[in-house]
Formats: sequence, structure tokens, C-alpha cells
Amino acid sequence: MDYKSSLIQDGNPMENLEKQLICPICLEMFTKPVVILPCQHNLCRKCACDIFQQAANPYWANRGGSVSMSGSRFRCPSCRHEVIMDRHGVYGLQRNLLVENIIDIYKQECCSRPLQKGNHPMCKEHEDEKINIYCLTCEVPTCSMCKVFGIHKACEVAPLQSVFQGQKTELSNCISMLVAGNDRVQTIITQLEDSCRVTEENSHQVKEELSRKFDMLYAILDEKKSELLQRVTREQEEKLSFHEALIQQYRQQLEKSSKLVETAIQSLDEPGGAVFLSGAKQLIRSIVEASKGCQLGKIEQGFENMDYFTLDLEHIADTLRAIDFETGEEEEEFIEEENQEEEESTEGKEEGHQ
Repeated sequence: MDYKSSLIQDGNPMENLEKQLICPICLEMFTKPVVILPCQHNLCRKCACDIFQQAANPYWANRGGSVSMSGSRFRCPSCRHEVIMDRHGVYGLQRNLLVENIIDIYKQECCSRPLQKGNHPMCKEHEDEKINIYCLTCEVPTCSMCKVFGIHKACEVAPLQSVFQGQKTELSNCISMLVAGNDRVQTIITQLEDSCRVTEENSHQVKEELSRKFDMLYAILDEKKSELLQRVTREQEEKLSFHEALIQQYRQQLEKSSKLVETAIQSLDEPGGAVFLSGAKQLIRSIVEASKGCQLGKIEQGFENMDYFTLDLEHIADTLRAIDFETGEEEEEFIEEENQEEEESTEGKEEGHQ
């Protein structure tokens, strides 16, 4: 018996060990004493006695159904090797003390572990029978009596342990597949989260750059606004200075004329002719000279207008409204135009050579 290789194949050594300790005749754990056949396979002594009786009496009921024998010869139920019994019969076979010791150790280990509910369920129809087979047709666990005499007589059955291991393996594979799928989903979630983070970072950078460029436009507009306002202010100050100078000249002229009028009125009140005539001539010349002061500078019509500072910003406003992100289409059109021009130039050179 190759216990080591079999234990490595199974993930649960105790379950695999139990498989190795099953008698191929009764399908139960070996019952002491255990005999070893010449082919190195083991049997319970009771099962070996049954086979020996079959060999001694061909009419004895065949309980295995798969063991053929003739006289004291029979074939091993495990490997079909022919076994020849001597005159001692079963008692002439050697006991396998190693397997018996392993069974003792296994039973002690099982007894030391707490029994779980439902480890050995019993058949409801046959209370003394353990549920030890699986009906593949009905897909339910059952017992041997149900297969032989009961409702599963016509069904296909299999050993419960083999179906148990198969279903466990299939379930483990499904779990592995589901876990792998969950890992893939988690990977996608991680990628999406990283994409969200990078998107937020890129958006923040673009917003900062956009704000910086618009702040630059605001600064240019503010600078240009200040420049134009200063030009209007200078023009305003020049015109107001000119107005104030003229007002001052006319006020001085008015004051001088008012004094001459007052002097002239006083002269008219002079009763003496000699006194009047002594200053009248000079007074008349002063009045005539003062009247010429009305020819002081004047402002032209529309001098106060500031219409020539009008701005036409409609095209600039349209340009500002048209501000948008670059799509790359203009660059592609430019490249296509350049390629077309190169092709036309090449075709023209070829026609010239011809």
C-alpha cells in the first residue's frame, strides 16, 4: 500500500487515510485481524473467510458478485491476481500488523476529535443502515438496502465518499473561479479609482491653468482700460485748461470794461467843460481800445465733444465669445492643406519635366 503518494494527492490526509483503510469486499474499515494476500493487498479476515468458503463450496451465495474462484483458488478483488490457498486456508495468510496499528491510531485520532453532528447519518427507511452511497439518478444520499430492496433499486449509484470528494472538488473549483472573478472585479475597481484620482488631479491642473490665462486677459484689459482712460483724462484736462484761460481773459476784460463804464459815467456828471475836456479824449480812446477786447479767442463749434474716443469692440467681443478649448481639428486641416499643396507642387514638377 502506497500511503505516502496517496496522502500527497489529497488535501485532507485523514480522509485519504480512511480511504486506504477500506476493505474492497465489505466496503467498511478493516476489521482486525487483517490478512495480507500474496499480492500485498489486504482483506478483513471475515471477508477472507467468506471468499475461502466460496472457493470450498461453489454453491455458496456469492456476496461480492465480482469475485471468481475455483476450488481453493480465487482472484484478488483489488488487482485480480490469482491467490492459491494452502491447507491452512485463511489462517495460513499472514496478518498485516502495520495496517492494524494504523487503524488503531486512526480510531484514537477520530475519538480524540469532537464528533460533529451528522457525521454518520442513518437511513430513515432502514434505521440500522448508514447512508453510505449516493444515488446519481435521484441525486440524494441513501443506503445500500435502499439500492438493493428500496426505491433506488433501479437507480445508478456511486460510493458516497467519491461523490462527496467530487462535489467538494467542484465546489472548490467554483469558489476559486468566483474568487478569481472577484479579484478581477477588485482590480477593475482599483483601476477605476486610480482613474478617478488622476482625473481629479488633471482637472485641477487644467482649472488652474485656465484661471491663470483668464487672469492674464483681465490684467491686459485692465492695463488697456487704464491707458485709454488716461488719454481721455489728458484730453479733458487740456480742453478744460483752455476753457478756464478764456474765461479768465474774458473776466479780466469784463472787469476792465466795467471800471471804464463807471469812470465814463462819472465824467458825464462833470459840470465843468474844461475839466471834462481834459480827460474826455483819453477816456474815449480807452473805451474804444477796451471794446476791441471783445475779439479775444473763441472755441470752435463741437470743441467740447469727445466722440473721437469711441471704441468698436464688437469684433473683440466676438473673439472673446469664441474662446474655446482646442480640438485638434484645425491642426489636422492645416496638415491636410500642406500635404495637398506638396502633392500639387510635385505633380507640377513632373509635368514640367515631361
